[in-house]
Amino acid sequence: MSMAEKSLVYTNENCIGCNKCISACPVLTANYAIEQDGENKIVVNGDACISCGACFDACEHGARSYQDDTDRFFEDLKRGEKISLLLAPAFLANYPKEYASVLGGLKEMGINHIISVSFGADITTWGYIKYITEHNFTGGISQPCPAVVGYIEKYIPELLPKLVPVHSPLMCGAIYIKKYMKLPDKLAFISPCIAKKMEIEDPNTYGYVSYNVTFDHLMDYVRKHNIKGKDVSDEIEYGLGSIYPMPGGLKENVYWFCGEEVFIRQVEGEKHMYEFLEDYRERVLKGRKLPFMVDALNCANGCVYGTAIEPEKAEGDDNLYALQEIKERSKRNGRNHPFSKGLSPKQRLHRLNSKFAKLDINDFIRKYTDHSKEIVIKRPSRAELDEIFSSMEKKTEQERTINCSACGYETCEKMAKAIYNGCNTKNNCLHYMKNMIEKEKETAEELSKEMHEKNAIIERKNRKISEVVESVANDFGLLDKSIHEMAAGNTNNAEESTNINLLMMKVVDFSDELKKALEGIETLTRSLQSNNEEITNVADETNLLSLNASIEAARAGSAGRGFAIIAENIKKLADSSKETAADSEANQAKIEEAIEMLLQKAEQLIGIIDDVNQKVTSLAAATEEIAAATVEVGGVSESLKEKMGELVQ
Repeated sequence: MSMAEKSLVYTNENCIGCNKCISACPVLTANYAIEQDGENKIVVNGDACISCGACFDACEHGARSYQDDTDRFFEDLKRGEKISLLLAPAFLANYPKEYASVLGGLKEMGINHIISVSFGADITTWGYIKYITEHNFTGGISQPCPAVVGYIEKYIPELLPKLVPVHSPLMCGAIYIKKYMKLPDKLAFISPCIAKKMEIEDPNTYGYVSYNVTFDHLMDYVRKHNIKGKDVSDEIEYGLGSIYPMPGGLKENVYWFCGEEVFIRQVEGEKHMYEFLEDYRERVLKGRKLPFMVDALNCANGCVYGTAIEPEKAEGDDNLYALQEIKERSKRNGRNHPFSKGLSPKQRLHRLNSKFAKLDINDFIRKYTDHSKEIVIKRPSRAELDEIFSSMEKKTEQERTINCSACGYETCEKMAKAIYNGCNTKNNCLHYMKNMIEKEKETAEELSKEMHEKNAIIERKNRKISEVVESVANDFGLLDKSIHEMAAGNTNNAEESTNINLLMMKVVDFSDELKKALEGIETLTRSLQSNNEEITNVADETNLLSLNASIEAARAGSAGRGFAIIAENIKKLADSSKETAADSEANQAKIEEAIEMLLQKAEQLIGIIDDVNQKVTSLAAATEEIAAATVEVGGVSESLKEKMGELVQ
């Protein structure tokens, strides 16, 4: 079972872990600092909690809630359960205008009797004075407040013998109803107090009361369900018990009956009350002088501003003024009334005893239980405290007494004790976290410095890489340009080679035609041999030149320039042949025709040879360019190799 399920008071979803509830709580181990769903929370340890309600006052976030019996009360009432009410006198003070109609509405729903706890308070006053005077029980602590009783039972068992062994006004009223009125009804307490549920469930109260119906939850239910009826009021007359909800209400009652000669120590307030009890233990144990009694209340402004009233009712003093009017009405009773203002304290006490003469005080005696062994707050040794402080980075006495209270505890030592008891952690210490943050800051600064240095190295590396990449990009541009030039040169060489090939084919064709022409001349000259020896010689020389031309044609690639000389000689021979042939009238026309053709072919050959020479020259230049580009490509490749090597260094 979780802490929240066990707790009368519990933490709801509004908690932000601000530690204010810890600072207000009188019990070291009643609050546990935990991490829940990734958030810090302060949850209630129901076993340790005394339901004092201090955390409700401290919390600005509405992070604390409580359980009571309001829903079960109405469910049982609807089912027809016989229920009577015990009504806290603070109800009239809190709701003077709604009081009567709400009670009327509850009557219509089936409530049997309505009895004010003020009557039970009168019995309590009677019982206190009777027991104290008959048993010389001085220094007794009043016990109307269940939070006070719970604190003593759990944490100061040494004071159990000093709790006045007379029931609270609530239980005195319940006992009267059960034992003297003989009512079999279940009893519901209309209550301003969260802790009253602990009292009615305590085995020492015998289950006389079945429901703790708090003002806050009751009025919320009443308004939601529009519960109201014909005005009614409580049914039994009472006296000054009506002022019990006021601060010092019990003290004033005792003064009213015993006189102000007796010393009554009045203590109230969620913080002051429990500090007083710790000091009072020392006074009792040391046998020092004690008061007639101690009027002890948990709530600073009394039960009229109890822990279970509506929040808006806790603002201002209206409740106190309303209660003061009730008090004055009680004191204005006639002289025959035991609480009459016109009587002396001794007379009032006499009449009080007379009023309750038929009551057996033993019916109203209360027992208490020592729960201190069930709720153990461990006390660390000095060595254990030192170890905890060391873990919190608190090594000097000054560091161990900072006492800033940010953790919720008044002192660093209390925080260390809370850690020792497992209900808090050092992470909840502001100065520990501050030290951790400082260390983290130093570590972060060191890391930042290292990162800065590494970033500087990386930046230099990146700059170098950028420069190398830029250089590589330029080299690739040169490489690309060289490749394009090589490609263009190769393409041009291919075209030039093709053209040279075509020209050489023409040279070959021309040589064939020239050979045929010369052969024709040779035939003609043979026919003229007898008449012209010179023509024969020309023919022979021409034939030889033709042969040389054929040979030169085959070697045109390396000796193209020789064609020009040969062609020129052929031209001269042809001219000579023409002059010689003029002497032969019979074959002159044919010889002229052959020579004309020879001259034309010679001209063509000269042109072809010039073209070949140009192509060869162009091809040589292109070859040189390709060679130069190849060298440049090699240089670029070597440069790239070196620069890529720099990148991997």
